[in-house]
Amino acid sequence: MRKDALLVLALLLVGWDAQQHQVVQRPNLLLITTDDQRFDMLGNMHPFLETPHMDLLASQGLRFENAFVTTPICAASRASILTGLVERTHQFTFATPPLAVRFTDLSYPALLREAGYHTGFIGKFGVTTEPGVTDTMFDTYVPLSPAPYLKQLEDGSVRHLTDITADASIEYLRSTAGTSPFALTVSFNAPHADDGDERQYIWPEAMDGKYSDVTIPDPPLSEPAFFTALPEFLQDASLNRVRWYWRFDTPEKARQMTRGYLRMISGVDAAIGRILGELESLGIADNTIVLLMSDNGYFLGERGYAGKWLPHDLSIRVPLVVYDPRVEDRLRGSTPSMLVLNIDIAPTLLDLAGVAVPTSMQGRSLVPLLAGESPDDWRTDFFVEHLFEHPEIPKHEGVRGERFKYARYFEQVPVYEELYDLLADPLEARNLAGNPDYLAILDELRGRTDELRDEYGGPFVSLRERLP
Repeated sequence: MRKDALLVLALLLVGWDAQQHQVVQRPNLLLITTDDQRFDMLGNMHPFLETPHMDLLASQGLRFENAFVTTPICAASRASILTGLVERTHQFTFATPPLAVRFTDLSYPALLREAGYHTGFIGKFGVTTEPGVTDTMFDTYVPLSPAPYLKQLEDGSVRHLTDITADASIEYLRSTAGTSPFALTVSFNAPHADDGDERQYIWPEAMDGKYSDVTIPDPPLSEPAFFTALPEFLQDASLNRVRWYWRFDTPEKARQMTRGYLRMISGVDAAIGRILGELESLGIADNTIVLLMSDNGYFLGERGYAGKWLPHDLSIRVPLVVYDPRVEDRLRGSTPSMLVLNIDIAPTLLDLAGVAVPTSMQGRSLVPLLAGESPDDWRTDFFVEHLFEHPEIPKHEGVRGERFKYARYFEQVPVYEELYDLLADPLEARNLAGNPDYLAILDELRGRTDELRDEYGGPFVSLRERLP
């Protein structure tokens, strides 16, 4: 009997130890976000941009070639990444009240922390929350001011924000390695311009001279005739055009500004390389899943514009790479074509950690796609909107499908509509909304926009009307 009891006890201890080992071996999660890096600004998609570390993640992981944001502006998109909700639902963007506690309580960092993950955030947060809320979401919270890029340190030296972000991330990894699994978000402000600096794009010193010997081509749809054919509210009254004058209004300025933007991306890539190298040095790379995404796209003179905000693919389409060291070899370097969104990030992180995804989240976990599956019920379209109350940014809503895109600027009188056949016209140069041959498609997408709008919160209500 004594031997039997000892055997049972030994088996129980082995089982307990295995359970403990399983908890420790939950994957670490590293989400890296950039700002204003559009979908084609990766070295493996660009004729001369160099991003070897991002490219390595893509070649060893999966690069989603049809990744988008549902609102193309930093604040709203970052809130969507946190919560898995569209702007219409979470109602946060610039100049609104803080993101509501009922949403931050169900954000991915809050739920991961509750599940035993050590959660960290380093860099540009970009979301206003209620007092004390970041303390409930993050064990380590290191917000870094976006401007200026060149910051004076305590010892009097000057260091670029991109490098400071990497420094803090490496320190975090060293301090948490070997303890509980971590979920770290590293948020680079680059390549976002410094709007208060006439140079706009401030790159790290190590990138000096890079791309100086490269001929920068003229962007598509940059001919004056294209711009002047747009409705007046999308011309000089638009903030996209105001920023164009800052950056691209002469050929030489445009070339210099574009080089600066590219240097900033290469600077981020070098910083990512340092972080990935630290994972290797600490011996935790094989248990760390890395996600890389931008918060929105960007115009570099196309359509006569700078910035983002509008519903065109250059504004809403972003890079998304997921590297999971456990993925099957046959899937490495693959480029799934499904429509995936910023609102999918939160449910994906939770699913990867084995944490239940709240039914209130509007995004979907990408985990089945990471396993090579093609779910029959995967989305074939998605809702796009921009609700920031700004006199130079027209509000819009619509739907982007696999072939057609519909957008309406609903505050214009009369409502201004756009319809594009993305297969025949990927640059969105020909608006088909007034073409009678496409009336049936136009009506269908009007109805689909209404359906999604109402599902997510209903017609737009101004902040002035919402507040007591």
